[in-house]
Amino acid sequence: MDSATIGQRLRELRLSKDLSQADLARQLEISPAYLNLLEKGRRTMQFPLLLRALEVMGVELERFMASASHEHPEDVLAVLLDDPLAKTLQLEEDDVRRMREEPRVATTIAALFHLYKNARAQLDVAMSKLQADAPSPLGYAPGDEVTDFLQHHKNYFPELEAAAEEIRAEAGLPRRFPSEQLAAVLRARFGLDVRFVAPDGESTLVRAFDPAAGTLRVSTDLSEPATKFQLAHVVGLIVLERTRLHERLVAEARPRHGETSRLIKIHLANYFAGALLLPYADFFAEVQRTRYDVALLARLFGSSWEMVSHRMCNLADPKRPGVPMHFLRVDVAGNISKRYSASGLRFPYGHGSCPKWAVHAAFMSPALVTKQYSVMPDGATFFCFARVVSEPAQGSLVRGVNYAIGVGAASEDAHHFVYADELPRKSARDLAHSAVPVGITCRFCERADCNQRAAPSYKFAFAVDENVKKDNFFSPITDADQPSGDKS
Repeated sequence: MDSATIGQRLRELRLSKDLSQADLARQLEISPAYLNLLEKGRRTMQFPLLLRALEVMGVELERFMASASHEHPEDVLAVLLDDPLAKTLQLEEDDVRRMREEPRVATTIAALFHLYKNARAQLDVAMSKLQADAPSPLGYAPGDEVTDFLQHHKNYFPELEAAAEEIRAEAGLPRRFPSEQLAAVLRARFGLDVRFVAPDGESTLVRAFDPAAGTLRVSTDLSEPATKFQLAHVVGLIVLERTRLHERLVAEARPRHGETSRLIKIHLANYFAGALLLPYADFFAEVQRTRYDVALLARLFGSSWEMVSHRMCNLADPKRPGVPMHFLRVDVAGNISKRYSASGLRFPYGHGSCPKWAVHAAFMSPALVTKQYSVMPDGATFFCFARVVSEPAQGSLVRGVNYAIGVGAASEDAHHFVYADELPRKSARDLAHSAVPVGITCRFCERADCNQRAAPSYKFAFAVDENVKKDNFFSPITDADQPSGDKS
């Protein structure tokens, strides 16, 4: 039983009791927005909170669990016993037999086990963020603050959307236009002296904007999409200076790092650039028509794979919402330089990510789009796809830049994506068995038999035994792995 099932049943129960979300949320002392996420399965249900909700609505836990499960008890047990954490419990055959004889008990135990795992997941988040609450943050960098800022605003800023639409309309910009046309707008509307200049010597400078002098220099070495983005970014900087929007948003965020305020301003200018080059209404319509075909969208708008992927994560207008998605940019060493998640996928704080993710596998076939269904240890499943983008330098990929751009959504939203058409449609139970087992990071992963562990898990004692070896040195040695005479 997953979070979506529990959330759906909780909603049905609430409606049967004629309670509004606001009423129940008030009695549970949580926000209606958070209750809405729980009912949609977008947040993991914490066991104490579920108990309080059932108490408020006068329903016994066992009855709720039985009503929430639409699966046959045998199927419930099969999924439970196949769980990586449950395998470490070493249930005896008699234990399994007794559970089979009591279907309601089996259903309740399986559901409670799922909630227990949710509680562990919540603990993971708390442990990951403890460093950020320290007097001197350890590993919680300004970039992490920017990511949290975006999550708080759902990566959507209607004021910037409106400002970009106004400038497009006044300048008469079509869907696709050359960079020179945008440069002309900067000259005519904002009085800038815009020049395209070759890099000086070995300089890697791509843009130099001097607001006081009214000059803008852009490198001729940039691609056409990158040139347009840099020009649009400068328009965004000017708009922010005039509206002071960034100052209000930064004040609300109350950042702890001095650099974060400027980083937020830069990001907002980047957001504006995306809104100017990929206008919401037109882009949203094409996203729906093409079913999130990134390659086709890049051609339609004269843009890049990365820019289109970014923009798809901005589609959070309540009147025209896109599929909640996650986005990350990773290099060949596994470093995550950009990340955002509206899908529920969690990213690590200050730890290496899971090598089983599609975005890492993309480097093995850089000419293709890598697609996969992934299942987390808590049973949450996602559809992800990724592609490598490269910018050679001096004819060499090694000297240039190589990134994998990964995007995705919850598995139940996979049908919205053209990239999922080649993969077989599967039920939640089938996905639990056939999806690629992934985690957040090795340190918090409870899989006892992952062949690509890079470090021991905090969830298992790191027991070293010279007589027993698994296929990965860091995999925990459980009772089942011991020679028969050593089992306790």
